[in-house]
Amino acid sequence: MSQIEERNPRRFPSVDEILKTVPALAAVDRFGHQAVVGAVRATLAEARAEKLVLSDSSRIASAAFGRLEIEDRSSLRPVFNLTGTVLHTNLGRALIADVAVDAAVQAMRHAVTLEFDVNGGKRGERDDHMRDLLCELTGAEDATVVNNNAAAVLLVLNTFAKGRDAIVSRGELIEIGGAFRMPEIMSRAGAKLVEVGTTNRTHKKDFAAAIGPKTGLVLKVHTSNYRVEGFTAAVEPSALVALTRKHQVPVVNDLGSGTLIDLKRFGLKHEPTVAEAVAEGADLVTFSGDKLLGGPQAGFIVGRKDLIARLNANPMKRALRVDKIRLSALEATLKLYRDPDRLAQRVPTLRFLARKAVDIRAQAERIAPALAAWLGDRFVVKVIDCSSQIGSGALPLEGMASAGLACGARGSSGSGRALSDLSAALRRLPVPVIGHVADKRLVLDMRCLEDEAGFLSNLKKLDVRSGTDAVA
Repeated sequence: MSQIEERNPRRFPSVDEILKTVPALAAVDRFGHQAVVGAVRATLAEARAEKLVLSDSSRIASAAFGRLEIEDRSSLRPVFNLTGTVLHTNLGRALIADVAVDAAVQAMRHAVTLEFDVNGGKRGERDDHMRDLLCELTGAEDATVVNNNAAAVLLVLNTFAKGRDAIVSRGELIEIGGAFRMPEIMSRAGAKLVEVGTTNRTHKKDFAAAIGPKTGLVLKVHTSNYRVEGFTAAVEPSALVALTRKHQVPVVNDLGSGTLIDLKRFGLKHEPTVAEAVAEGADLVTFSGDKLLGGPQAGFIVGRKDLIARLNANPMKRALRVDKIRLSALEATLKLYRDPDRLAQRVPTLRFLARKAVDIRAQAERIAPALAAWLGDRFVVKVIDCSSQIGSGALPLEGMASAGLACGARGSSGSGRALSDLSAALRRLPVPVIGHVADKRLVLDMRCLEDEAGFLSNLKKLDVRSGTDAVA
C-alpha cells in the first residue's frame, strides 16, 4: 500500500467509482473487466485490514493496476547466471541454440508431421525424427527418446527387469538431483535390486557370482556427480559385456549427463562419450539431452535394435514421450553435431565451456568500475580469479579457470547483513542477477555472461542515490 496515503476518516469510494478512472480503464483494456474488479476489491480489503481510509479513486485504481502487473509477471523469469555453474539445475541447465529455438517456435506455430508420414500418407512415429541422427552420431543400431534420463533408466528397468534381478555395483547406487536415488527408481520400475561389491571396490567375479536365471539386466552407472578416490576398483563396461554375453543378459550403461564429443578439445578432462559406450558393446546406453549435449530436457536410449523395439512396445513409453516442441529443438540441436568444428560457436553450453580465462577476466575488468560506482561506498568491488564448474553431475572435480567480481562489505560489522541485502537487491532487478557467496564476499562469475550491455543496463535499476542507499 506504499502508493496510498493514510488519511483522516472519510469514506471508501465505490468499486463503480474507481472503475471510471483513467488508470482503471487502462487496466481493463489490458487485463479485462473481471480481473480489474477483483484487484480493486483486493486493494480495498487490504486497506480496511490496515485501517487505512482511502478517498482518491485514481490512486486506488493505480494500486490495483500495479497489483495486476505483479501478478501478470511470469514466474519463469530470465536471470543472469553468474553462479559459476554452467549447467545450473535450479536455473534451467542448458541454454538452447538459436536454430533449436527457431525450430521450436515453428513447431508451436504450425501443424507438423509429428506422427505422420508425408511420403506414405499414413501414421508415422515420433522416434523417426531422432533415430537416424542418433544412430549416425553414436554408432548405435537404433534409438528412442523420452522426457529425461531418469525416465530413460526407468523405462529400461521396467522393460527388462520388472519382477527380475537388476545387478549393479554398490559403489554406483547414486543419488541424483532432488534426492532421487537409484535404488528407489529401480524399485518403482518393479526391479529387484541386487548389489554387488563394496562402496569402493567391485570386481568382475562379483558380477559373475550374482548372474543367474532371474537376472534381467546388468546396470553400469556412470558416477558423474561424485568421485571415490584411493583404494578403488571398478569393472569396465567392456568387461561386463564379455561376462554377460554367454548368459544373454543385456548390459545397460547409464552415462547420466552424456556427451557426444570429447571434452578434451575444450581443455577439460575426458568424459566417456556415447559413441565410446556403444563401441564397448553395451546393449543399451542412456544419457541426457539437456546437459552436456546442450539441448532441451530429454532422455535418450540408444543400442540394439531388438531391445529398442521392446522399449517402444512398453505402454510406459507413451507416458514418458516428448512433445513436438522438444522434438523439434532436439532434432535441430543434434544436427549441429554433424559439424563438430563449429559447435563451440553454435551451442551455448559448449561456448561457455570453451571461453578463455583471459577473455573472461577482460570482461570483468570492463564491468568492475561501473558496478563499483553503482554500489557506492558500502562495498568494495575487486576483479578476482575464480573457478567455474560444469554442473548437473558432469566432471564434479573438474574446475575451469575463470574470473569474476567479488563484492565485499566495507568494515567487518554487519558484513553478513550487507551481503544478504546486496544479494536480495540483485535478485530484485528486472532481470535478477544470481551469484554466490564465498569468503564473505558476493562473487559474480563472468563465464556465462554474454549480454554485457544488457547486464550493465540492468544494473542501473539498482537506483543508487547515495552510498548507503545502494541496496536499501
